[in-house]
Amino acid sequence: MSNPETKIVGCAAGGATNRVPEARMSADAKCGRCIALRNGRPAVLTAQNFPALGERSDVPLLVDFWAPSCGPCRQMAPEFSAATAQLEPALRLAKLNTQVERGFARRFGTRSIPTLMLFEKGREIARHSGAMLMAAIVAGAQRAFSHSLAGPSAVLRIDAATV
Repeated sequence: MSNPETKIVGCAAGGATNRVPEARMSADAKCGRCIALRNGRPAVLTAQNFPALGERSDVPLLVDFWAPSCGPCRQMAPEFSAATAQLEPALRLAKLNTQVERGFARRFGTRSIPTLMLFEKGREIARHSGAMLMAAIVAGAQRAFSHSLAGPSAVLRIDAATV
């Protein structure tokens, strides 16, 4: 658990967790082991780096479950990337290729793609299946996360306009 002046932030590249002062959350924070914690693009999520990004991090994680063979996934990709600038550093964005990480995708019960899931400390707090525009991704994620702070009893749907 971090103190109020710092947050634990996971590194997608090395899987390390880092204490980052609140004042540096939007700056170019560096990982203690490898490179910058954020590069302005969604992180590549794998089964190996999920513990650092999705379970141990104090920053909630919004994941796009996608596949290169999926037309709606390819259509939504630039929208999801654009949402990174709007949502980080309050939320971390990542993409999980379901063709590469099949077992990991099954673990979360993804039945269709693209599917967005919002995680807080490893617990799914919201889900939406279907392609979305950037504004809808941002609004839905902000609404779902703010609702989680009030203590939801069940997983919410991220309801918003689709692509």
